[in-house]
Amino acid sequence: MSGALGTVGEIGVGGFKLALRQSDPSWRQNWRQHGDRFLKQARNTGVPILFIIDELPDMLLNLSRKDAALLSEFLAWFRTQRLNPAPARDSIRWLVGGSVNLAGTLDALGQVDLINDLEDIPLPPLTDGDIRAFVTEMLGGRDVPYEEDVPQRLVSRLGRPIPLFMQMATQDLYRLWKREQRKIVASDVDAVFEALIVGPGARTRLQHYYSRIRQYYTDPKRSIAYALLGQISVCKSGLGRAALLQETDRLLVGSGIELPSHERKQLFNQIMLDLENDFYIVEVEEGIYDFASGVLKSWWRKYYA
Repeated sequence: MSGALGTVGEIGVGGFKLALRQSDPSWRQNWRQHGDRFLKQARNTGVPILFIIDELPDMLLNLSRKDAALLSEFLAWFRTQRLNPAPARDSIRWLVGGSVNLAGTLDALGQVDLINDLEDIPLPPLTDGDIRAFVTEMLGGRDVPYEEDVPQRLVSRLGRPIPLFMQMATQDLYRLWKREQRKIVASDVDAVFEALIVGPGARTRLQHYYSRIRQYYTDPKRSIAYALLGQISVCKSGLGRAALLQETDRLLVGSGIELPSHERKQLFNQIMLDLENDFYIVEVEEGIYDFASGVLKSWWRKYYA
């Protein structure tokens, strides 16, 4: 963990601090002992503590690239800390998260068995009713007049919404009203979305979805994932699973990769699972897959199809 702790001077929680640099010149090599000591002191407070670790898959992937043995050592240590003492008697709870799926990341690294005690809690997507309620509150609450079909147009353009872009689109509608002082209509929603897709604010955030495939997916999964997303982005209502499997087989043959039929199917199933778990696609009806986010689909079609 020496690289991850390179800029950490001290750790504090619950009224106590552990001064790493001052107490141990070799503190970066002795991360396990310091971690044990820190968590023991946290437990000794008797206060319920929730530790939130965001973007854990990123940290683990970076660690695997620097020191695969240290990754295994850390995961085993972290598992021990989660299970000893038993969770029912422990005052510490853990909440880990990331923008990509933790299980999928560790499965690719051959380490998924070290997190099988964690409970997977997916965040439920916002419903159409949630979107309409949000628009009503954000626009109606500011006395912005709008046609009745405006919330539904937002629903259709967002798809399965990324909350940030729902907020950005609604904010842009409000700014439009401030400039022109007129009732917002459904065509304004379309104009806002077109501007959102090419605007610097959304583009910077959406680029992450493209780049993280390059970071987390290895070939041939990487090139196939890019190709399948490009195909889906140009289809109005998504593509069938059979057509996507056929495209995967074509790409494998074109790359000179010969695999038995069952291995090709297994590879395809893993790619589809990863793309679903990482919020790229969703099964909109039985056997039909489309982009989970309408904004991401429009952006992908414009720049990468």
